[in-house]
Amino acid sequence: MIRRNCFSALTRHSVLCRASAIGSSCVDRQPQSPRLNPRYKRHHGFEVMANNHVVAQRRLFSSKKDTEETAPFNHSVKLKQRARAADSCRQYYNHYIRTQTAAAATQEGQEIIKKPILPYDYFHKEVAQRLVERLDDINVREEGFPLALEVGAGAEFVYDAIIDGCDDDLMLELDDDDVEYSGGRGGVRKLVQIDSCPAMLHRDDIFLEAKTKNQEEDNSIFCETYKIAGDLDESPLPFPDGTFDLVISSMAFHWVNDLPRLLTEIKRVLKPDGCLLFALPGGNTLPELRSSLVLSELERTGGVSTHVGPYIDLSNIGSLLTWTGFRLPTIDIDDIQIGYPNAMVLMEHLARMGEGNACMNRRDRVGLGTFVGAACLYRELYPAEEGNASEGIVASAQVIYGIAWKEHESQQSPDERGSAAHKLTDISVTKTSSNDEP
Repeated sequence: MIRRNCFSALTRHSVLCRASAIGSSCVDRQPQSPRLNPRYKRHHGFEVMANNHVVAQRRLFSSKKDTEETAPFNHSVKLKQRARAADSCRQYYNHYIRTQTAAAATQEGQEIIKKPILPYDYFHKEVAQRLVERLDDINVREEGFPLALEVGAGAEFVYDAIIDGCDDDLMLELDDDDVEYSGGRGGVRKLVQIDSCPAMLHRDDIFLEAKTKNQEEDNSIFCETYKIAGDLDESPLPFPDGTFDLVISSMAFHWVNDLPRLLTEIKRVLKPDGCLLFALPGGNTLPELRSSLVLSELERTGGVSTHVGPYIDLSNIGSLLTWTGFRLPTIDIDDIQIGYPNAMVLMEHLARMGEGNACMNRRDRVGLGTFVGAACLYRELYPAEEGNASEGIVASAQVIYGIAWKEHESQQSPDERGSAAHKLTDISVTKTSSNDEP
């Protein structure tokens, strides 16, 4: 179990006192009725006549006004959340660079500052590392997967995992230059990264000088990268048919509204016998946080709204891949448990990761009392150690890993219907008893 104890925990007494104070001050507060506030009604999809009466109640759950389909996530809200997470990381980087520059000024010579490890990247790094390790199991080609596409690249977690697994046996010497291109895991030599959030995609570009300096010293480039900012929800992928040997995605599919359309686009840009490798959170992710928020909100407001998910179930992944035309799907899961001091730290980490709530039907505002009550319930119901709430809490995450291939004549395929040479009735079965003597 991974422990995250880098932040100070709220004590039991302070949380309970704060919750009781907030509960006593907010017990008589009720949200203003939409019948008394025309601005509220127009903002939330009500149609209002001149006499201030509601004539129709219409709530839009899709970003497109002319569509009849329901989009579960608000794309603009998710972009803002990820951009804020990237900005907070850049502020941390700027402070780190100023500190390291001041320390290097007192020493002789000037060294290139390397990228630090952020305290909020642990989960994405771990999932990306486990995902890239699966390339060692499926790489049956001598040349590997030279050209790869990463969908929902984020902050280069997959790229860092590919570089960490560099193999010296995959060196490719160039006659025109002294630079040597060495493939990383899976023989990936060029990685094209596409993401819908430019701020997150270019979050770590400030340390590009350090990475280039290290490559020049080693006289080798492990894996070339190209970054493209593009919409993954509604626009087609900006690549011609049959371009890539591998498409990889780590923790990005769960925020896509039209996942079947995206999978169809991925299949289009893959070469024949190309591979799709992805990881996404499953339906059994953060059940403790979900139940704690539901109980707290039900007690405070008398109603329930969406706070966590929705996530796709494991049983639907295989049928989704088959329906979009992929062959030979393989699916497995990992159940990861992470320890936190309290639920407030857990929600802070989710926000700094860019994994906040972006559902269409979420509430515009949630009271502080709901969050404090959820933190108290979380600590009592799901302690890190059974019967010992002072040791913090535990959060569960289900990660689904999938591998699928684009069709090719060399792949295994079932025989045509009616081509069998024998019938099942021709098989004779002889029953034997263990008591029979030989």
